[in-house]
Amino acid sequence: MPTPTHEVIIIGSGPAGLTAAIYSARADLKPLIIEGEPSSTSDQPGGQLMLTTDVENFPGFPEGVMGPDLMANMRSQALRFGAEIITEKVSKVNFSNHPFELWTNNSTDEPTYTANSVIVSTGARSIMLGLEAENRLIGHGLSTCATCDGFFFRDQEIAVVGGGDSALEEAIFLSRFASKVTIIHRRDELRASKIMQQRALNNSKISFLWNSTVEEIIGEEKVEGVTLNNTLTGEKSSLNISGLFIAIGHRPNTDLFVDQLTMDESGYLLTGADRSTTNIEGVFACGDVQDQRYRQAITAAGSGCMAALDAERWLENFHDK
Repeated sequence: MPTPTHEVIIIGSGPAGLTAAIYSARADLKPLIIEGEPSSTSDQPGGQLMLTTDVENFPGFPEGVMGPDLMANMRSQALRFGAEIITEKVSKVNFSNHPFELWTNNSTDEPTYTANSVIVSTGARSIMLGLEAENRLIGHGLSTCATCDGFFFRDQEIAVVGGGDSALEEAIFLSRFASKVTIIHRRDELRASKIMQQRALNNSKISFLWNSTVEEIIGEEKVEGVTLNNTLTGEKSSLNISGLFIAIGHRPNTDLFVDQLTMDESGYLLTGADRSTTNIEGVFACGDVQDQRYRQAITAAGSGCMAALDAERWLENFHDK
């Protein structure tokens, strides 16, 4: 028997997806959230906040909140209003047919689900160094977001890995709190724009370690330092720090939508100005999958609200035809 067509299917369950679910559920659209699988690195249920400890910049929590607790609250709120959540991974979509077709867990026969509208909130992931300690120490001195975590490193010595505009922006921001910020870069010149380079070079709190890569992150329960490798001489050295920020880029989780949804050169989904609309009518995108500028939980949640409202209005017009 074919499954009934859902009014709204939301792919992803980070702040954007769950906010979209709350709004669309309260509009009696009975959204289905396909939240991903815990074993998948690209669509972790709950998004990047599941890997975050203290969140102090999300409104409404004056004492801060743990990232997983915040996502659990959002999840419960969506369920309270009638959303349905399934822990599966979307393996294929077909947006050329309507209702839209979605397959999960690599099924190859008939689509697992169909929907009149789809909200894409699959997020983006930070590009990491590929070191064993990263999974253990993320949120314990290891971070990918200066604006999220910089406050916790007041008067401490920390380091930033990277050489582009993002890395220098992170370092400059972190210099407001840290006593010293060391930029670790694998080359002897930066990729960042000239103005960003000048700002960093003129900052008395920022120093540079050129031609260096991080070989190992030291610390069992928190970051205590790094082992470095000189890319020219092969010489090993160590740097004592209490915080390490990785700023070598982000990758949106959009492989699923190649050749169906319009993307920019970096793979981020393109949406209409001040809207969540994509190039396919009835398909909407929100959160970090379409935002490479802000990448904050609160902006993701706000765009999830936008996507739900856009989908609700689109469905009203669709059913009136």
